[in-house]
Amino acid sequence: MSQGTVTSADGTAIAYTAWGDGDPIVLIDGATAHRATTPENAQTAELLAGGFLVINYDRRGRGDSGDTAPYAVEREFEDLAAIIERAGGGRPATVFGWSSGGHLALNAAQAGVPIARLALFEPPVIADDGHPPLPPDYVERLDAAVAEGRPGDAVELFLTAVAGMPEEAVGGMREADFWPALEAVAPTIAYDGRNVGDTMSGKPLRGDLWDKVGVPVLVLYGEDTWPHLATGARALADHLPTATLKAVPGENHSTSPSVLAPVLRDFAEGA
Repeated sequence: MSQGTVTSADGTAIAYTAWGDGDPIVLIDGATAHRATTPENAQTAELLAGGFLVINYDRRGRGDSGDTAPYAVEREFEDLAAIIERAGGGRPATVFGWSSGGHLALNAAQAGVPIARLALFEPPVIADDGHPPLPPDYVERLDAAVAEGRPGDAVELFLTAVAGMPEEAVGGMREADFWPALEAVAPTIAYDGRNVGDTMSGKPLRGDLWDKVGVPVLVLYGEDTWPHLATGARALADHLPTATLKAVPGENHSTSPSVLAPVLRDFAEGA
């Protein structure tokens, strides 16, 4: 295992951890998550390290990575490109995205970042009336809460509007030991909102959304996940001509490294 940083195109330092050697597999976290909060990424990487160079990085504004204003989704494409070029040796990578990290991966591939394969675990998609859509002013409300010094309100909006938690449950969480860590990454929640775009609007996915993504795509969802996430995974797989849909054991928007690693290994090997 090794740790280091790469410098993105705008000068931002992006911190990463790498395991093993071989063709690169890059792991991208979803909203609020980073290396210190997702030990399952390290466990998955250790299981894959015998045949691959596995890289997990802190997205900008989280963990040990820097951030440079103003934000634009293109900056995160550049971050991923820097990880692939410098940490991954420039070889086209298999990129795995958890949740909204999958949207970042798809958007980066659409923008031309050198990606060989895309694996996505339950990227949130609401393309019908089976689940309430995101509020149309979701990103603007997140930005306003952070700008006004109310990071907790931004976290609460994410937990209620995206994760579907009741407001009273979130109110109780504000006293928990982990709440300050969520507030610390609150400015980056809107980053995921921008990457998700209109894919949680309740409307069918736009035809031109990822029309330049021609690489193999594996869309994963947990067999016991929330129904709307399974529906969204199916909608995404149906939308992408090169996609394969696969159900894996897992509950509530997650799966275990012992289950995920073999699936990623087979996909990265082209099996």
